[in-house]
Amino acid sequence: MGRSQALGRGIDPRFGPQADDTGSTILHVDMDAFYASVEVRRRPELRGKPVVVGGVGPRGVVSSASYEARRYGVRSAMPSTRARALCPHAVFLPPDFTEYTATSRAVMRIFRDMTPLVEPLSLDEAFLDVTGAQRLLGRPAVIARTIRERVLAEQRLTCSVGVAPTKFVAKLGSTRAKPDGMIVVPGAQVLDFLHPLPVGALWGVGEKAAEHLHRLGLTTVADLARAPVRMLRAALGEAAAAHLHELAWGRDPRRVVPEHEEKSIGAETTFDIDVTDPTEIRRHLLALADKVGARLRQAGVVGRTVSIKVRMADFRTVNRSRTTPATTDVAREIFETSWALFQALAPAEPIRLVGVRVEGLASAENAPRQLTLGEPERGWREAEAAADALAARFGRSIVGPASLLRQSGAPRTENHPHSTVVPLSDPPTPS
Repeated sequence: MGRSQALGRGIDPRFGPQADDTGSTILHVDMDAFYASVEVRRRPELRGKPVVVGGVGPRGVVSSASYEARRYGVRSAMPSTRARALCPHAVFLPPDFTEYTATSRAVMRIFRDMTPLVEPLSLDEAFLDVTGAQRLLGRPAVIARTIRERVLAEQRLTCSVGVAPTKFVAKLGSTRAKPDGMIVVPGAQVLDFLHPLPVGALWGVGEKAAEHLHRLGLTTVADLARAPVRMLRAALGEAAAAHLHELAWGRDPRRVVPEHEEKSIGAETTFDIDVTDPTEIRRHLLALADKVGARLRQAGVVGRTVSIKVRMADFRTVNRSRTTPATTDVAREIFETSWALFQALAPAEPIRLVGVRVEGLASAENAPRQLTLGEPERGWREAEAAADALAARFGRSIVGPASLLRQSGAPRTENHPHSTVVPLSDPPTPS
């Protein structure tokens, strides 16, 4: 969708890209159908087709859907089985978080070129405060347009931007602008923008809360703003009533809080059928450790605490962690700690999900490395770095632990004309 069509979707012209942006120095930038768009970028033959990214098994969940798929009712967080029923001809793809993380970092660098005040909310969205950038880069709407143009030119992806005086209204603006649009909410017209919206647009109002408010006759933000606060307290409680009353009047004092460092990096998998075989659990922990190691190295960080998550068939979830003697970004070391944690846990019940996470992150450049007597000059870290280089050129699916490829029941990998098996970490079969 072209940039000039931002007002062709029923958006009030008062809030178009040319609106008065005086005082509207908060931007919310949201990538459009991010995971699906990244997949279409590297598979141009999928352009114009419905694309769904998420778990492909019977317990899978949709992570992202292209706008072509959304026309059939496919939405994020929907069970994949439901998505297939709604759009059976869609292209279903497993997520590649290594690629999404790399793209996210490139996009966030564009944001930080505009202002140091960037608050990422997830891989695909962030708040920016451009108050101090105006003298150098122009008015807030000009900065927003520059961001959209650079994201398109440098990453071949589109994003939607809300420009407003507050974080809450800016986020509403980017949501209303989707896909590939921009909304500017002038400070003097915040209530004109906000009050006609459905009450469910307010942060903290989910489906059940919206139904409850509808029963009270409150269907729009204006209705809630004008409702007696005592009625809201009786219906929602003291804290929720105060929170929603303030938002309904456009009041949101929160500042943009920059956050540059990730606190942890992890990966998890949900089994299509509950698993009891420890050998199969071992293979999945190895695959997850391989993913986590690759993401750590790509982010340029190392961690010292390895944790696992194990969810039983009855949804009871157990977490275990261990702090290692030295920081690491090596998949083999992450796996060995994860497997030791799992063996110590020794769950007797069938398992629905396992996950691996590394916490306590620090810059890899500044982290000291503990040397081991007799350790070879070049070892697992160098082998995995070489695998990263191959993956960057040919894709992650062509390289990985050998045991994941040669044993039955292992996670499947894509066929590739340059496929290479690199035995990154091939520990002994459990006794």
